[in-house]
Amino acid sequence: MKVRIHRGASEIGGSCVEIESQGQRILLDLGRPLEPDPEADLELPVINGLRVGDTGHISGLIISHPHQDHWGLATNISKEVPVYMGESASRILQEAAFFMWGQGIFHPAGYLRNKEPFEIGPFRVTPFLMDHSAFDSYSLLVEADGKRLFYTGDFRAHGRKAALFERLVSSPPPNVDALLMEGTHIKPESSHERKGPTSEEEVQTELERVIREATGIVLVCYSPQNIDRYVSLFKACKKAKRELVIDLYTAAIVAATGLDSIPVAGWSGIRVFVPRKQCSLVKREKAFERVNHLGTARISQKALAESRERLVMTFRLSMAQDLEDTGCLSDATVIWSMWEGYLRPPAGAAMRDFFLKHGIHPQYIHTSGHASIPDLQRLAKAIDPGCIVPMHTAAPERFMEFFSHVKIRNDGEWWDV
Repeated sequence: MKVRIHRGASEIGGSCVEIESQGQRILLDLGRPLEPDPEADLELPVINGLRVGDTGHISGLIISHPHQDHWGLATNISKEVPVYMGESASRILQEAAFFMWGQGIFHPAGYLRNKEPFEIGPFRVTPFLMDHSAFDSYSLLVEADGKRLFYTGDFRAHGRKAALFERLVSSPPPNVDALLMEGTHIKPESSHERKGPTSEEEVQTELERVIREATGIVLVCYSPQNIDRYVSLFKACKKAKRELVIDLYTAAIVAATGLDSIPVAGWSGIRVFVPRKQCSLVKREKAFERVNHLGTARISQKALAESRERLVMTFRLSMAQDLEDTGCLSDATVIWSMWEGYLRPPAGAAMRDFFLKHGIHPQYIHTSGHASIPDLQRLAKAIDPGCIVPMHTAAPERFMEFFSHVKIRNDGEWWDV
């Protein structure tokens, strides 16, 4: 079994790994890099069989989880390439695609299920459901030619599904030859990042505190696809005796999880606001069923203004005009509950200008979707692989400070497991 990392050996985001055995090849992830402009049209990695008209053949693309830096280039590939991913992850991306592009995105050939192996040609792939800020995330054990490679994808051990990590380290797959491990938090020594809560539980506690102290409407900037964060926010609102107002996009995403335990529109304490842009989309696509079922859960602009001191609201910049028109921003509190990098120029310039315009100073309440160094060490010790190959890190050379048997590989370099 041979492997090459196309992107991610010394970079966070844009992950893509190619594995070859007996003349057949599979890919693990096909992500969009984080650095380029989100609107930029990016080329696919040079992998024969990805593009329409290529002479080669890719036996399958396995997407570990629904974050763009792991799937974002997969919309450009040939339809001849079978795609595999989690079933809930697929539904979430289908819903996101409607709101972002007005059309579907993937039609998976098969779904990943926790600890249920499946075959792709000579490859045997076993998914392991993991704790991560993306819902329905998996690590992948790939076996071929008598060799075993464990690809962590992105994971953590301090979210609402931390028990999944504990189960893995207590009963890891044996005889792993190579551990291809993410190292988001293994950074260049010169890097500095704001400290925040260390667990999702602490995030919920901090959210509740700020919500209780607020006098006006509370706007929370977070990714609705971060279901852990959504649940933390809902629970904080319940304890602080406020209603949570979500938009139509968030309502669709949480419903797509398919879990009865996830709060959805219709639950007590949840209202749905439909901004003008989403109204226009519904009308254009004639998707009226998306709003017709909301009933009394739907809240109007007028009601937002009249009851703002009792509300907490999911917020993104596309909703700014709607809120400005209500006149409810004068005493607003804003919570920034995602990676701070999204506020940096150029991508974050418009959001920062909006805050400045209204004299708002966002409060930062966030915990990472990625494992701490001690948890990375726990996983490495439990699996005890023949070698550790760094990935999804800006400082692969620093792995040697924390782990033994490290083999640094370069993007584009083939290596034998």
